[in-house]
Amino acid sequence: MVKAKDYIKTIRPYKPGKPIEELIRELNLKGEVIKLASNENPLGTSPLAIEAMERTIKESYLYPDDNCFYLRNVLGQRFEANPEEIIVGNGSVEILLLSALTYLGPMDSAITSKGAFIWFKIAVSIAGAQLIEVPMRNYTYDLKGILEAIKPNTKIIYIDNPNNPTGTMLTKEEIDNFFKQLPANILVIMDEAYYEYITDPNYPDSFKYFNEGKDILILRTFSKIYGLAGLRLGYGFAKKEIIANLMKLRVSFNVNRISQAAGIAALNDFNHIEKGLYLNYAGKAFLYDAYKKLGLFYLPSYGNFIFVDFDRDSQIVFEALQQEGIITRTIKEYGFPNALRITIGTENQNRRLIEVLKKIL
Repeated sequence: MVKAKDYIKTIRPYKPGKPIEELIRELNLKGEVIKLASNENPLGTSPLAIEAMERTIKESYLYPDDNCFYLRNVLGQRFEANPEEIIVGNGSVEILLLSALTYLGPMDSAITSKGAFIWFKIAVSIAGAQLIEVPMRNYTYDLKGILEAIKPNTKIIYIDNPNNPTGTMLTKEEIDNFFKQLPANILVIMDEAYYEYITDPNYPDSFKYFNEGKDILILRTFSKIYGLAGLRLGYGFAKKEIIANLMKLRVSFNVNRISQAAGIAALNDFNHIEKGLYLNYAGKAFLYDAYKKLGLFYLPSYGNFIFVDFDRDSQIVFEALQQEGIITRTIKEYGFPNALRITIGTENQNRRLIEVLKKIL
């Protein structure tokens, strides 16, 4: 039998949460099953995106625009960037992987935080490089510790802001100080999957560093506020030279026609975005109050999910919730064995969650 590369054995594949249909089959559940595991938009897909998909599906016999010309131009206009400074991927995870394959090798290292987005670790492993994980401070990135961990062979630093799964945010001042001390020739990958949910004025504008010519790759997604998680559509901003390098490793036609059309439409569906933000704001306030009354420790969140610590093995709570038809997410692999990451749902979903927690705790 042909032998795989030795380092392949060290790679731990990403394990997504189970889909609703699979859980219903396994547990023979009756009634409505609520998925609060993957930080999807509880309002669903943008109506304008649905219309665009219905129009475009008739063209499925044609290959898609390989360069995502129209989508990149719309993104460029929205964020005042040159289309040549934009890459579109089959989810932002694809761009994470491309960046690791482009800039990391067996002799290189990358740095992130323990408890950060798990795909940082996977991407570095696939590239065969060394990952340095700096412990968190107060459930967020220890940027001083990350700077101190830099080695001569460090090529990439990964940061997600807000952080998944803790929901914490790094401020302008913190990121400003970080870049002032950062050595040259290190690529900072700033994953901003939950950017649209931010209202705090202290949130840093990553385009400031981008416009200053820093080596930064800003990643964003259509999976959250736009409700297009099932289409796998993400995008990134960086210097032309960085984008050109990533494009060399990109698989041809990586973003299908339907996704491109849906992305353009979703960007302009301001009504859907506004409704989603309001739902998230109201749901967050309700859940904060409910968790407090239940005596549960939670972290104030800057995303569309909440980190909740149950002061016991979270697998027990996770399974009890599943038996009641509510899917959440354990985060043991992030270093939090007693916590669940729970998506903020609709008003009815949030109320049912709290009713079930009162029953099982």
